[in-house]
Formats: sequence, structure tokens, C-alpha cells
Amino acid sequence: RRVDTKKKISSRNPSNKKEIVGKVSSAGKSEANQAVEAARNAFAEWSGTEVNFRAEYLELIAGELRRRKFELAAWEVYECGKPWLEADADIAEAIDFCMYYAAEMRRLAEPRQVNLPGEENEYFHQARGVAVVIAPWNFPLAILCGMTAAAIVAGNTVVMKPAEQSSVIAAKFMQVIQDVGIPPGVVNFLPGVGEEIGPVLVQHPDVDLVAFTGSQGVGLAINRSAAETTSEQTNVKRVIAEMGGKNAIIIDDDADLDEAVQGVLSSAFGYAGQKCSACSRVIVLKPVYEDFLRRLCAGAASLKVGPAIDPGVNLGPVIDEEARTKIEEYIAVGKEEGELALGVEVPEEVAGKGYFVGPHVFTEIPAEGRLAQEEVFGPVLTVFRAKSLDEAFEIANGTRFALTGGMFSRSPVNLKRARKEFRVGNLYLNRGITGALVERQPFGGFRMSGIGSKAGGPDYLLQFLIPVNVTENTMRRGFAPQHDPDEPA
Repeated sequence: RRVDTKKKISSRNPSNKKEIVGKVSSAGKSEANQAVEAARNAFAEWSGTEVNFRAEYLELIAGELRRRKFELAAWEVYECGKPWLEADADIAEAIDFCMYYAAEMRRLAEPRQVNLPGEENEYFHQARGVAVVIAPWNFPLAILCGMTAAAIVAGNTVVMKPAEQSSVIAAKFMQVIQDVGIPPGVVNFLPGVGEEIGPVLVQHPDVDLVAFTGSQGVGLAINRSAAETTSEQTNVKRVIAEMGGKNAIIIDDDADLDEAVQGVLSSAFGYAGQKCSACSRVIVLKPVYEDFLRRLCAGAASLKVGPAIDPGVNLGPVIDEEARTKIEEYIAVGKEEGELALGVEVPEEVAGKGYFVGPHVFTEIPAEGRLAQEEVFGPVLTVFRAKSLDEAFEIANGTRFALTGGMFSRSPVNLKRARKEFRVGNLYLNRGITGALVERQPFGGFRMSGIGSKAGGPDYLLQFLIPVNVTENTMRRGFAPQHDPDEPA
């Protein structure tokens, strides 16, 4: 049911901060508890719904997203500063998640039979219960839709908590869910301030699973909080968390530098570097270091900075004032730790209108420095010089993260080494390291980059399910026909 609160979230256009894109009611603790209760009440009926019907709902959502694709992409351009190409791709990914998870759930719905003379064994899956989905703003529809679709097709009910910065797009997605006729209580839209309602949701005894995508700090806090059990709980909470990266691309001394420069530019500065998969470190073999750095800086300097609505813009705004301030602080750190090879100033005509940061390239940063170790969610890139491939892999693997990575090389031997020695969840060879596609490149990392299996992959739905095995002894001694209570025994 619709709930209006006095407190509102005003969503602003990051390209034009004076423009309010929309307002949503901001949930508090009371509304959070109500949402969990509604999800719990709807669980029994929804989990008992035939798998094929649940999968068909996802296909209906996909159809509605296709119909409204340009409208939803426009909302992303205005609310999140997504360039048109990135916004279009985000809607496409949401559609892919729905179609793929529908097909995967139909596959998983087939019980596994291991039968012997006198014994039948059946292995199948059941829903976990109430899932809390906490989504980020940088892929405002794709990730929100993907986590929610996975939860509901598996038979769980959902409390859907979007990022404050993308609450309007999330509200549009909730409209789609309602328009396709998913029963009330199965998905409960709960916009609000994360610091206020996040702990209520994660610690609630009726929540069985938390699916989160966002920063490492918040992800680890959720994991700690969810691990604390109370006497009211009947389940140990399952946590699925994707928590970012400090991703590197290695440039071998025989690499095609034209391809390498283009791959690094798109990976580092696409959507202003605001992707967990973005390249923030480039490790270049010494013989080609100077040539690559010169070409890279020339390419970065040519990028057009401006409002996302302009189709000629390469680098739009960052999401809000807090993000811009944090990025500028890291730029200051980079100037202290190393040398600024390139710093592009924001054009005067747009500088005061939105939250813009030009591309920055640093060199001579120590491998243990903050700019080499901490995730910077913005257009800031560090270039390292490596004397050998051994040193390049050592630098690449020398962080707490293990999400994405890449290598440009013409050597089959060195590419084979990368497959074995580069410790990341998604490794890309001779291409950019962003833009993973559902099923083709299941996405997710390990170490401090994630808890759980890969989104858009064959193992993802298993996290939302409980496996059950039933064994029946079929060696009956005698036969007991069904007794009719209306007849004498």
C-alpha cells in the first residue's frame, strides 16, 4: 500500500543541481518494520506459487521494461547523470537479468533424482524467506532489478531499499512491478536514508537474506550486523555482498598501444569512473611506459566534460556534492604522494551548474600509497611503471580487492600467465574491463570485493534458495489402502 511520510527525499539532477528530478517519501523505522511484516505475510502464498508462474512474472517485467526503455533511460540521464549510451545499457541489462533468471529458475526447479531398488531420493530447492535488497545508484535499474528478480523468482518476498540518489528510478521500477500484477506484499518499495533504516532491516529477526551492492565499508558492516543472532530468529541470515574494487590493467611491452589506450580510457573514465569495475590503476612495462603515458594523457585530455544530456559529452557529472568532495580530496592526496601527469579543468560554463570533476592521471605513486590501495569512485587514474611481468602481477595483486582486471598483450604465453596469476573475479584480455554482460560474463569478485557468487551466472540463484533432500523407503511390508472416514473400518 502507498505510504506518505512528512520526511521526503529530493532527488537532484547531478548535471544541474538546481533541478529537482522528483521527490519520494522517506521511510523511517516504523515503515521498515511494516515492510518486513508485509513481506513475511506474503511469503507462504508466493513461495507456494508454481515456479513457471513466478518465471512468467519476470518475463512480463522484461516486456514492460522493453516497452518503456527510452523513458527509463531518460530518467537515468536526469537523475543519475548517466550518459545516453550507459543509460540504455543499464535498462538492457535489467531486461537480461529478468530473462536469464527466469530461465535459470526453470532449470533449477527440476528435482535431481537418485533412485535405487527399494529407495527413492529427491533433491530440490525451496525459498529462503524474506530478502532485503539494498541497491546502489550507479546502476540504478540493472542492479536493483537483478537482485530483486533473483529473489522473487526463487520464491522469496522482498523489501527493496534503493540508494537515496536513485529513488525516482526505483519508484518507476516499482510501478512496473505493480503493472505486471505481482501480488501485494511480494515486493515492498522502501526508499529512505540508509543510515536510518538499513540497520533496522539487516537486524530484523524476520529477515532471512540480505542482498547488497555498494561500498566495502557498508558491506562489511552489514555482514557483521547480520551475523549477530538473537533468540527471536529462526534462521541464520545469508548475506550476498558486492563491495567494489581497485582494478588494474597490465600493458605488456608488445601490446597494441592504440587498443590499450582506448581500452583504458573507456574503463577508467566511462560514467566518470563511477563503476565498481572501473580501471583505477594501469601497470605498464618499462619499454613502452613513456609512449603509453603520452598517448593516454592526450586521449584523456580530449574527453569532453559536460552535462549527461549532451550526446557529445564523454565524461558527465559525478553523483552529488559529497562524491565530488571526496574525489577532490583524493586528488589532493595524489599530488602529495606522486606526480600529476594530467588534470583536466572543468569548463567554466558547466563548473557551477553540476557536480563535475575532470579526468586526472597520476604517476610515481608508491604501490602502498592511498591512491594505489583505496577505491576512488571517480575519474582518477594511477599509472605504474613495472620492470618485469613478475613485478606487474605483484603490483596488480597487491590490494585487498579482487574484482576485475585486464591485460593487453600479443603474447599467448603472457596471456596464459595472466589467467593463472591475476587474482580477480573477472579478467578481461585485450579489451576494456567494464561492461560485463549477463550469462556471457557473470560478474563478481572475492577477497574484499565480494561475498557470494556471480550475478548473471549459473550459481547466483542458488544463494536465494535452500536445498532439501527427501528419501523414501519403498520396500513396504503390506499395503494400507486410503481409509474413507465415512465407512466403518
